[in-house]
Amino acid sequence: MITRTDPSCQTQNTVIRLDEVKSWQQLLSGSTLTLAELLQKLDISAADFANSIDGDPDTAALDFSIRAPAPFIERMVKGDINDPLLRQVLPLVKEHDITPGYTTDPLQEADFNSIPGLIHKYRSRALFIVTKACAIHCRYCFRRHFPYEDNQPSREMWSQALDYLEQHPDINEVIYSGGDPLASSNAQLNWLSQRIAKIPHIKTLRIHTRLPVVLPERIDSALLELLQQWPGKKVIVIHSNHANEIDDSVKDAIDKLKLTGATILNQTVLLKGINDSSSALVELSERLFDVGVLPYYLHLLDNVTGAAHFAIDDTEAKTIMAEVVARLPGYLVPRLVREEANKKSKTLILPRL
Repeated sequence: MITRTDPSCQTQNTVIRLDEVKSWQQLLSGSTLTLAELLQKLDISAADFANSIDGDPDTAALDFSIRAPAPFIERMVKGDINDPLLRQVLPLVKEHDITPGYTTDPLQEADFNSIPGLIHKYRSRALFIVTKACAIHCRYCFRRHFPYEDNQPSREMWSQALDYLEQHPDINEVIYSGGDPLASSNAQLNWLSQRIAKIPHIKTLRIHTRLPVVLPERIDSALLELLQQWPGKKVIVIHSNHANEIDDSVKDAIDKLKLTGATILNQTVLLKGINDSSSALVELSERLFDVGVLPYYLHLLDNVTGAAHFAIDDTEAKTIMAEVVARLPGYLVPRLVREEANKKSKTLILPRL
């Protein structure tokens, strides 16, 4: 055994068995769970689940598997079926509802995805689908039906996307997305980044990732080194929806990322039953600031099939945001936006002041 001082508690030592320490790759590979396994970890019976929130015991019928890494599950409150972290990954019968206006491709990304692995929707930015893998399956994910099988190019096929970048000098920023780009290996990320760095008009690398929050162990020395070596500006946009997601391990991951010179921002999705109150959003913004992250966007739900039960209507969203604006300094107020198909930018939704 080894003894290590826990940075979150200076008065005691934490004893860790070497055979109990798991790599981020092991934690990632162990993220897929059955419903029974997830409920067991949280001391919730199947009956309580089915009876209390219209839970879906027939997860075999789901088109979107349950996935959540152990570090994220450990932050959930045991025995609480309404825990806001649990609700983000817990399948409900309502996912089978057919809701008018909800589709499998709410942003019509297929219209901008003519080259495998690349989506070019906004003039100056191009998005790379780096991987289909993700550490967590958020039930509201707008890409839960995305055709990843058509967007997993080999290294040879990535040349098409790289050629596209070279041929479009208006593009000055590349966004890594997925899936979650940090679910990729360091070797793959390094290979791709080195080739993009050779394109003179690409000035900024932006990474959209949930892993620093749900699997902070992912922020290892090799990843930090490749970020350090990126020659231009770098922006990391994390995704956190609730203050309870952010613990000392997340802060440690953020601190390491900031040392690479990256700007760290957060985006949130406004979700019914999870963060649909000014108190929850204010607490999240303040907690983000505590760990050195600035709020960026608060997204209204994308109308993806299977997620309608998370939706907040515009009127309620504006009212909530007015309360947030009244309670926070401007630099901690995220912009309330909606992303719409075929628009040249996100649509800003002004609060009801």
